[in-house]
Formats: sequence, C-alpha cells, structure tokens
Amino acid sequence: MSSLKRRLLLKYGMAATGGLLMLRRGGIARAVVGECTFRPGSAPTLRGADIPKYTRPLLIPPVMPKAPWRRGHSALVDHYEIAVRQLEQHVLPPELGLPPTTVWGYGSIHHPESFSYPGHTIEARWRRSVCVKWINELKDLRTGRFLPHLFAVDPTLHWANPPGGLEGRDGRSVVRGHCPPGPYRGPVPIVTHLHGSTPVEQESDGFPEAWYLPAARNIPDGYAKTGTFFDYFQRTSPLGRLWEPGAAVFQYYNRQRPTTLWYHDHSLGLTRLNTQAGLAGLYIIRGGPQDLPKGVLPGPPPGPDDCPGAKVYEVPLVIQDRSFNDDGSLFYPDSRGLPPELAEDVYVPNGPVAPIWVPEFNGNTIVVNGRTWPYLEVEQRRYRFRILNGSNERLLILTLSNGHPIWQIGSDGGFVPAPVPLQTLLMGPAERNDVIIDFSRVPAGTEVLLLNVGPELHGDMSTVADPETTGQVMQFRVVRATSRDTSVPPERLVLPEFEPLGDEEAIRRVSLSEEMLPGVGAVRLLLGTVEPSGDRPRPLHWDHPITETPAVGSTEIWELYNFTEEAHPIHLHDVQFQVVERQPFDGSPTRPPAAWETGYKDTVGALPGEITRIRVKFPNAGLFVWHCHILEHEDNEMMRPYHIGPIPDDLPMR
Repeated sequence: MSSLKRRLLLKYGMAATGGLLMLRRGGIARAVVGECTFRPGSAPTLRGADIPKYTRPLLIPPVMPKAPWRRGHSALVDHYEIAVRQLEQHVLPPELGLPPTTVWGYGSIHHPESFSYPGHTIEARWRRSVCVKWINELKDLRTGRFLPHLFAVDPTLHWANPPGGLEGRDGRSVVRGHCPPGPYRGPVPIVTHLHGSTPVEQESDGFPEAWYLPAARNIPDGYAKTGTFFDYFQRTSPLGRLWEPGAAVFQYYNRQRPTTLWYHDHSLGLTRLNTQAGLAGLYIIRGGPQDLPKGVLPGPPPGPDDCPGAKVYEVPLVIQDRSFNDDGSLFYPDSRGLPPELAEDVYVPNGPVAPIWVPEFNGNTIVVNGRTWPYLEVEQRRYRFRILNGSNERLLILTLSNGHPIWQIGSDGGFVPAPVPLQTLLMGPAERNDVIIDFSRVPAGTEVLLLNVGPELHGDMSTVADPETTGQVMQFRVVRATSRDTSVPPERLVLPEFEPLGDEEAIRRVSLSEEMLPGVGAVRLLLGTVEPSGDRPRPLHWDHPITETPAVGSTEIWELYNFTEEAHPIHLHDVQFQVVERQPFDGSPTRPPAAWETGYKDTVGALPGEITRIRVKFPNAGLFVWHCHILEHEDNEMMRPYHIGPIPDDLPMR
C-alpha cells in the first residue's frame, strides 16, 4: 500500500465516504483550504418529480437530408454534409414556463432546420456506400468565434488537450502549483464514430485521437487544432484530400446485415460530455438478402419526403436519462465533490484523483427522442420500434404496464435467429434492440406505459428506478386502427437465416479492473490483460503499448475477466461478435447467452466476478479501439487501442 493510501485510510476511512455522498446531494458554497478553492459536489436544481409527464407527443426523428449532387460525386454513393452546432430546443414541457434548453445537435448544413437533438436518422442501403463530411461548427456562426463547452471539462484526464500544442496533445494538461486546475473553457474537439459499423476503414472509424477543433477565428496561439491521428489518417485516407480545417470525410460501405447503428462523438476524454450535450443519432441499414420483404414487418418508417403528421408504424426510440436546472439548462456535475480536507490531499496535482471527473452519472428524468416523458398515439395494430439505450451509464430494463410481451426480432447486429417474446427487455448503454409491440387487441382509449424496472444506481441491483420518475419512459395512447394491418404477427415470423461465426483460431484473455482509493472510491477504470494464473489482472492505460493484434480475417474467442464489482458494457469497434457463454470465477457451471443475445452483437454486458466469452471475427486491417461504454469510464482510461494485422512502422501509437 502506498504512503498516500495508508495516510488516507488512517485519516478518513469510511467517514470520508459518507461525506462524499452527502456533498454529492448538493453543495452550494465553495470551500477554501490554504490557497486552493474546492468546489463541493453540485446537484440539479430541477427535480424530476416536478416535470409534467405525457403532455407532448413523441418527436419522431426525420430522415437526414442528403447533400446536393456536385461534380465529382459518384452516383453509387450517398453524400452528406453534416455539422455539429449549438441550438435551442424545447426538451422540457412548456407547462414549466422555462426557456428552451441549449443543446448540441447534428444536422445538414444545407438544411438549417434539420439541426436537432438527437440527430436525424441516416437511411442507408445495403452495399451502397455513404460518404459523410463531418463538420465541427461549435462556434458562433455570425462572429466565427468558438463556443466553450456546456459542461465542465476536466483537463487532468488523459484527453484531447488542445492547449498542449502539437507535443502535448492527446495527453494530460500540465498542472503547475499545488492547487487543482479549473475547467477547460477553450474550443471543443469532436470526432464522430458510427457505432457498430463493420467493416470500416480505420480512417473513418472516429478514432479518439483523430479529433479536430472548429475552424474558428479565435483559436489561441499554440493550441493544437487536430489530434495526432487526424494528421496521420489524413495522409493515409483515400479521401484525405477532402479533409480540411474543422472537418473530416468518412466513408461507410454498409456491407453488413441490415440493422440499427448509431452515430455519436468519440473524442478522447470528452465523449461523456459531448454525447451528454446531445451528439447522437440513428443510422439504419436496409435491404440485401438478409432483410425481409416489404410488408412482412410493421411499416412504413419515416421517409425523406414525409409531410408533417405522416403515419408511420416503424418508430425509432432514443432513450436517455438527463437532469436539468430550474432555468431549463442541462445539468452535469462540475466537480467530484470531495470534502475539502480530503480533496487537498487527493486531487491532482497532490494526488491521483481528477477533481472534475465523476465515475458515474444518473439523470433524474427520462428523455425520449429529445423530449422528457412524451406520449405516442398508436393504432390498434402492430408497431416496430428500433430502440437505443443512449444513456451514459443507466441500465434499462423495459416492460409494458399492461403485461403484454415485447417481441424482440433484432439486436446490435441485425435480426436474431428467431423472434423472442420478452416480459422485460434488458438494455445496457449503447445496445440497440429491434422489437415489435402488438396493440391490435388493446381496447381503444387504453393508456399503456413503457416502464423501466432497472436499477437506479449502476452496479447496485438492490436499487430500483424511482417509479414516479426514472421508472417511467413514455406513454402509448391506443386509438382505433385507420387501415388494415397486413404485417405478419410476431409469433409467426420467420426471420432470415442466421449464419454463426466459425471456429476460433485463438483465445485471448483480457481484463477489466479499477484503481480504488480509501474514502474516495474509483480513481480510474482500466482494461488490460490477465496474469497466466488467471486470478489477477495486468491493468494497462490508454497509452501503454498495444497488446491485442489479431490477424486479418481471423476468428478469436475473447475472454473478458471482470475483476471489478460492477457490470461493464464492453464494445469492440469494427466487428460484430457472438456471445458464447459466461462463467463465474468460482468455477460454477457456465451459462449460455440469454435468448435475446443469440444474434450478432457489438456491445456485451460483462458481469462482475465472471468471465464473459465472445467469438469475434476481424474483417480488415487497421487501428481500432475496445472500451467500456459507460462513458465516464471510457473517458478515464477504460479504453484500449487494438490493431488488426501487423502494426505499421510509422503508426504514432505502438
């Protein structure tokens, strides 16, 4: 045990833990010790219980408009020019009398009205490429001056770090003196990742160190305007000539099975904040031999030429938890909130604890498609819902208040082998599910709630979401059908043939662990390898040498050893995999995957004290990442690079 840990254990013990919990519930004044100022833990000033429910209809995200055709555009490729901007949106109901909420959203630069939170849905066709120019416009469009972050940015993490310049970017900010630094207030880096895309070239994956700042006129001298891998990928990408200050051009081949993907920011050390501000949207691939003929499933979905109020029977649902202040603004903690006498010893630069980063975030409201607790009028017929758990860390367990089943037909990687009737639908952060809900036998005038019976605190299944707030998601209002439903009942559906991955050529053991400090809790979360004995992890940080180098085209079993006390949703870029089994450390019998996990996945729940085995095929060469999709964990070291195929000699990260 280090001298610092020993001193803290003797000095504070569990008393400090109690103080931390008390301060997290809400501190007001700052505390000063010596020359340093410590900020108590903050809390949202708007209670979830005070927000009216089911007063506004669900917003159904429209289809993202394509870019106008230009000379040089291929007729075989769909082109988009999508920017990130700051906007005002009525996330909260007008009954509160509050102004719109400031959020960030994606939208087409050729259609200013398309900017929204969440972003509009990108509709893609199987084997038809999509080319997107992703533009960072987090600046005042009138003056050209950059906009600071909506939330407090912790510069003591391993992060994008523009103030570090070319030499110090993608690292920790230099801290001088003995007081913790304040939040970073400079221009905001972004880089967009299409979650679940396979295969994707490394240059188009949204690598965390391939970020870029807006092309603002007031970037301070000496700031790095791009991440290390923006420059590298611009040189190696066949589309690199199209990259420019404040923008990168990515291409997606859409060669995978039809499915629901999603796009979101992936900047190093900032993902939790940039997605919390609103940077997310759905991307749906349709068609091909592994899709179903038109009319078999409920439809139509939203279309590019829909008029307002057009009837759709396939509906996307982006579910997130959020908190707000009583001025309508989004809330996110601006401090770790440790007691001043403890903070003085443990905050950077005197100790290892990042002063602003928090290890978890649970909002006190549920937001669906950018509105708190909306309702949807549904006819007496079947509906198809494409659901994303877009929360930073909240585990959702969804169920219907009338006890009717939710029929799962697809997961992260497309259709499952056969329809699965579920009373509860479990979804970790980043997971998607394609489901059918049958309202055909529900009497008109009935109100059905979509409920969340998941835990209120991540990793603590003894807690339950508040039934008056986070235990409710949205409301369905059943009305008479206006037309005949010709879709196939889910119990009679025959889904496309499922082809499992072949035999593995190697077994790879990797670890999930955490660094804890007495009286504080988690300092950071880590991935790594496993000691040969199998009973201890070898924790690694983001910038340690690459340890996972599967061969191109190979199939491996990855054994995820979870040495922590909580579950972690683990996501691998560039692949879809199959869950094989789970086995407790104590040698208890293995468990097969749940019925809803039998399709292709890109995110899997690794349970504490267990080995989760997944079978993975690696389709193409390049540099990618694997990480925990609890975004607070990902942003503080629970992410590792891996390389498919031999590592090039000129790769900046080896």
